[in-house]
Amino acid sequence: MLIGREREAATLNDLYQSGQAELVALYGRRRVGKTFLVDETFAGRVDFRHAGLSPIDETRADEGKRKSRMKDQLRHFHRSLTEQGLENASMPESWLDAFYLLEDLLKQRADGSRRLLVFIDEIQWLDTPKAGFMTGLEAFWNGWACHRHDIMLIVCGSSSSWVLDKLVNNRGGLYDRVTYQMSLAPFNLRECELYLESNGVALSRYDIVQTYMMLGGIPYYLRYLKRGKSFAQNADALFFERDASLRGEFDRLFSSIFSNPEVMRLIVTSLSEKNRGLTRQELIRSSGLADSGELSKHLKALEAGSFIMRYTSFGTGKRQELYKLVDPFCIFWLRFVRGAESKPMSWVNMSDSGSVNAWRGHAFENVCWNHIPQMKTALGISGVSTSESLWSKRGDEEERGAQIDLIIERKDNVVNMCEMKFTSDEFSVDKDYHLTLVRRREMLRKLIPKKATIHSTLVTTYGLKYNAYSGDFVSEVIIDDLFAS
Repeated sequence: MLIGREREAATLNDLYQSGQAELVALYGRRRVGKTFLVDETFAGRVDFRHAGLSPIDETRADEGKRKSRMKDQLRHFHRSLTEQGLENASMPESWLDAFYLLEDLLKQRADGSRRLLVFIDEIQWLDTPKAGFMTGLEAFWNGWACHRHDIMLIVCGSSSSWVLDKLVNNRGGLYDRVTYQMSLAPFNLRECELYLESNGVALSRYDIVQTYMMLGGIPYYLRYLKRGKSFAQNADALFFERDASLRGEFDRLFSSIFSNPEVMRLIVTSLSEKNRGLTRQELIRSSGLADSGELSKHLKALEAGSFIMRYTSFGTGKRQELYKLVDPFCIFWLRFVRGAESKPMSWVNMSDSGSVNAWRGHAFENVCWNHIPQMKTALGISGVSTSESLWSKRGDEEERGAQIDLIIERKDNVVNMCEMKFTSDEFSVDKDYHLTLVRRREMLRKLIPKKATIHSTLVTTYGLKYNAYSGDFVSEVIIDDLFAS
């Protein structure tokens, strides 16, 4: 059953019915449900399907060992062809030959009355070094498929940077050949709730938010949650018990997407050290990597895959560009799971610790950033054009540092200064926090136009507790608002 993908499924079906040759590029983070979307949308209608072989062995003993070079990929492609109806086909020696064989198979299937649908999954794994895969794909599409009205080719990749660089933004023979690109995002909170309910997993919205903080709305991860277990018990089963389901997922994730997983893990690990993120020079010092064009490519690939975000602190322009780790799964894994094998740990026992509470605070900021449309609806500004940013200022000898979690700059001359607080009860503003808010407003006032008004906005779990300082906030958003469709 499709949950949260109705719009994408409808779009794919419209393309299927277009009556024109369609080359669709579908991409998104690994485990986000791309293959499931195609399988469910086109059940019984796929004429040829193939998935590339993973470039690494997933066994611990062979970790990092490269396999599945060109010969293996071609042999596997040939196997898919013969299993799906192609007879008397010799083993192809090149990707040109392999795609010629695919043409032969499709010609056998063609009867002029229906669409011929081809689905190539994890396409980036087929593009092994010096294999000529792109040449074969180009010859297939430009030389044959694009001239037919009955061909639809869906190519799917977990390496968003590969799909964007090699297909969507191709400057060679496939320039401007992609007819539709679709980026598949993780579930939002409402979709997570619906998915868990469909699996019989009963969790409060408070715990669903924590689940999102930990797993990031990735359907593949959510399916591991077991009915009848609490959030904490599920966390232990996923990460901390013996043979925990997702303990080794961090390494598998990077090795399956990137050709240089060690470097990518190093960058992500370095960025995890600072919640505000790092400038390029800070990252270079922390990681030990060289300041080069290769580093730029690595950062671009991680950004395309939504592992990191690049931002400029509000009011500073390009002078202070930072890179921030935003993938919830990676943040959680690096904070709590890395090194867990060397010491017994239990989320049930540590869930009230200072380190977990600190993580909740920062992780909730990411939840809010991923639900800005829902926040705008709750604030009654869904129709107002806005831009979003965060602001951080380092302290110096003259002034203390400060950070504002989210700034929503609106076209109607209002700036929402948003504070995120993840608490187990109503949030209460005390005198110290009141003074902090006053100071932040004064600092923000210096950065915005004189005609603009600042609205202090609280985003929290169960709302604001009325007291002498509760008037500091003009508006509030609670987690129920974040669960809006």
